[in-house]
Amino acid sequence: MRRKASLVLLACAVFCAALSPLLRWYAFPRLARIPAGQYQDMVLEARNATLLDYGTMRAKKVPKVTIVQTLKGDVEAAEKIEKTAGRPVVVWDSLSYVQGPDGKMVSKVPERYIFDAHSQDPVHATGEMVDGDPVTREGIEFKWPFLTRKRDYAYFDAQTRTTSPIHYRGTRSFRGLMVYYFEQTIPWTKVRMPKTLPVQGITPESVARTGTTRWYSTVRRFWVEPVTGAPVYGEEIHREELRGGTLLGGRAKVTAFAGHVKMREDYIDHTVALVKHNRTLVLALTSYVPRGSLALGVLLLALSLWLEARARRPRDPAPTQTAGPAQVSA
Repeated sequence: MRRKASLVLLACAVFCAALSPLLRWYAFPRLARIPAGQYQDMVLEARNATLLDYGTMRAKKVPKVTIVQTLKGDVEAAEKIEKTAGRPVVVWDSLSYVQGPDGKMVSKVPERYIFDAHSQDPVHATGEMVDGDPVTREGIEFKWPFLTRKRDYAYFDAQTRTTSPIHYRGTRSFRGLMVYYFEQTIPWTKVRMPKTLPVQGITPESVARTGTTRWYSTVRRFWVEPVTGAPVYGEEIHREELRGGTLLGGRAKVTAFAGHVKMREDYIDHTVALVKHNRTLVLALTSYVPRGSLALGVLLLALSLWLEARARRPRDPAPTQTAGPAQVSA
């Protein structure tokens, strides 16, 4: 019975030892994926900002500018692209909607972002765009890869339609989480006018005919939870200007928008709670279960060897009964 038990334990030990790398290197890339139908929104605010009044073409201070960002997964489009891409794909339709303190629209810029569901690498397919213009993204946008590393990443900037490094600046603590801090600076760059403007009748084409151009600069900051690759907080020091042309009435430039854009507090709390939950799930696949399985395998192997050694140990012979001295009767 001991030998049979040792063989069963040995088989279980082999299974546990094999399960450990299988979970980490086979199951993890197939199970840790961004859901194709995910929907999320985010509200950011810039308080005491500078905003252009398109009616007077003068910049003025306003108490608050609000940016509402939404991401909506297109499952049907993702399934079509997967057939030719040969890998799991996520299609995000995003909208950045900017409104002034009176609630009126300042601008809205739609995007379609297509990427690998696990690695977050961009996948190039028909429909990839920013504000209706086809683009070919390089680098990440919105989210870092699972198991983010302490290094610089290529990050796509939707305003300039270009990719440049976003730099790792160190490890920090944020709301009970260990996060990586990344920062990117986009210098003053000439960019396209949004296709939807707040004044009816004014279009990018009509503005272009006046000779006025739009310029943009920002300092982009993200606090990223490295296990999930999800930003738990982000902010931008954002500036836009209109320069030259007859639209400005002889002025060289005017500020279109300037402000320190930050995530609203309630969305920070929600994001941190969601990331903490997802972090546990990712760690279960990459650390907890593989390491626990390996440790259990070692323990079962040791127990199996111990039982085998006991089974092979020779038993002590039974003591023989010796006869006592014969009694002599008189």
